[in-house]
Amino acid sequence: MSTAIPQTWYMTQRHLMVFARQPAYAVITLVQPVIWLFVFGSLFKKVVGLGGFGTGSYLDYLVPGVVVMSALSANLWAGMGTLEEIQRGTLDRFLTTPVGRGALMNGNVISSSLVTALQSVVIVLLGLLGGADYPGGVAGIAVLVVASMLLGTVFGALSNALGMLVRERESIIGINTFLLLPLTFLSSAFMAPGQMPSWIRHAAGLNPLDWAMVAGRSALSADPDWSGVGIRAGALLVLAVAAVWLSVRTFRSYQRSV
Repeated sequence: MSTAIPQTWYMTQRHLMVFARQPAYAVITLVQPVIWLFVFGSLFKKVVGLGGFGTGSYLDYLVPGVVVMSALSANLWAGMGTLEEIQRGTLDRFLTTPVGRGALMNGNVISSSLVTALQSVVIVLLGLLGGADYPGGVAGIAVLVVASMLLGTVFGALSNALGMLVRERESIIGINTFLLLPLTFLSSAFMAPGQMPSWIRHAAGLNPLDWAMVAGRSALSADPDWSGVGIRAGALLVLAVAAVWLSVRTFRSYQRSV
């Protein structure tokens, strides 16, 4: 443990430096959330009249969904970075060093989580500038950010494992494209559960993306359901631990193959 933590932090810094050296990438990743917030928010703002949204402003309802969707979208592509390091031989060179194998994988996941947190805060601030209201205050925003980080950890770790298994760029692109839209639309991202067909509502209840959205929305409301928030956050934490474990196990399998 005395070496695992500094090694993991070193690998985390390594990935964060790559992010810091590409400020254009940080700006580009915010283009889609801005479209969701201000284009979708304006297009569907009257749907709150249908009822069940828990707010009179569609933007208030939409912000947590956009935060969580952005976390999913960004972390689904973590495996591309792992694949690139495999193809360049960088990962194999690290195998000749005494750095812990868990640190190699976890550094990538932690750095992605920190970037997700930054992105989430920026989206929340953009929503505030657009007129969104957060009755839950700073505590509610913190819960939303943590939920997005946990969700990002789940899919970032799974994406890393996928990159080591398939080792083909086209396969990762195909799988991510296949997952992104179903996970997004089988959730309460854009529509209140009471307005959904029953089969979509039941599917959303099994969707980790929806767990993070519901936890964030509840925490941001004037009267949070903290027990529901805790249950969903706990479920996301369990999934995150399992995904990280799977990622490390997959890496050890990759190590034996080279």
